[in-house]
Amino acid sequence: MNKITTKMKRHVRFKLKDEKPTIWIGKEGLTPQLTQQIENQLAKQKMIKIRILPTALQQENTAQTIATKAAQQTNAALVEVRGHVFILYRRHKKPQPQTP
Repeated sequence: MNKITTKMKRHVRFKLKDEKPTIWIGKEGLTPQLTQQIENQLAKQKMIKIRILPTALQQENTAQTIATKAAQQTNAALVEVRGHVFILYRRHKKPQPQTP
């Protein structure tokens, strides 16, 4: 999991405060297909908002554990977990300059 500063967390929360979640985690939980979808969206955007549906919160699964697992699998920073919604952030990798 990547580290993120408090100032950056505040910035990410401000940017996504009015945005709707772009990914929903359902009763199947965090599947490999869902992890791939999160990877694709993080490649296009630096930050995404994800909602966990109540059916996914069964047995030992809490919103915090699902969010932590998603952050670890995608190598992203977990910015915030609020209720059933969490925010992931990952810096874009700078392209390496090619030397001739």
